[in-house]
Amino acid sequence: MAIGYWLGVDLGGTKVLSGLFDDNLKLLARSKHPTSAEGGPAAVFGRIVQGVEAVVREAGIDPGQIHGMGLGIPGQVEVGTTRVRFAPNLAWRDVDLKTFMPPSWGWPLVVENDVRMGTYGEFSHGAARGARNVFGVFVGTGVGGGLILNGDLFTGFNGHAGEVGHLIVHWRKGTELEHIAGRKFMMARAVDILGDSPKRVRKEWKNVDPASVRSSELAKYYLKDDPIAVQLVDDAARALGAAIGGVVNLLSPEIVVIGGGVTMALLQDTVPGESFIERIWEIAQRYTLPGAATGVRCVPAALGDDAGIIGCAAYAKAHLPALAANVA
Repeated sequence: MAIGYWLGVDLGGTKVLSGLFDDNLKLLARSKHPTSAEGGPAAVFGRIVQGVEAVVREAGIDPGQIHGMGLGIPGQVEVGTTRVRFAPNLAWRDVDLKTFMPPSWGWPLVVENDVRMGTYGEFSHGAARGARNVFGVFVGTGVGGGLILNGDLFTGFNGHAGEVGHLIVHWRKGTELEHIAGRKFMMARAVDILGDSPKRVRKEWKNVDPASVRSSELAKYYLKDDPIAVQLVDDAARALGAAIGGVVNLLSPEIVVIGGGVTMALLQDTVPGESFIERIWEIAQRYTLPGAATGVRCVPAALGDDAGIIGCAAYAKAHLPALAANVA
């Protein structure tokens, strides 16, 4: 059998990560380029091409040996196609990415949601390896999710399965989970909370633009017991716990994997038993039916930034027949 290689590309709002993997899905080369979404889909795909060419060149392989490529997109994808319905962070609507593929690329392409691919990476090679029913939750700028049911990615009827960030957690106000637990929205709430805080609290945030606060900075405030950060993080944990508890009741996963920039930042230097994930799971179990959480594990993601590229490559390899039909 000919030697085969696989490409995984994780397209984010700020960066494009590309990885080249051998047939055992061992990472051989990795590259990172800025997304620079201002140039539109053609310009962004040009940077994807740069990333792919960089890893192929670094690994020194023949492009003809590449068997497939998975591409993760931060948005909605039309199931079974290369068409992006809507990617808000990129300002894309109804974009068919196959039209931007260079003629020299002879390999099939699959396009999927980036968080689903991160979940698939954790399922195939990370914290959920060996499980068949997995719920992935990634808490970063926003909140995304992915589902593995009976050993395969579940996308649902219209391809939106796993979008936990858009669950309504306050039905009277229509408040989505993401609006409480996503960093972008947490920092918008920080502005409102600061406006009604004591002077000593406002002093700690003097000359700080909350909109520019990254996950690592939020974690530092939290670890210093800053009351604003503590309220934001605890509200996020409570909302996430309630949502996850509901999903456990609905779908009965055997493992819940929680990742994303906010989660990973808050895992650092915390006291055992008091981590962000442990707090989320403690709350989640309050909302589960008797016995529903028995034996279920809630664990941190293990692959870090590489979850997306690993998931994309692994998904491409596992679904090669569908890919081949898609580009035929």
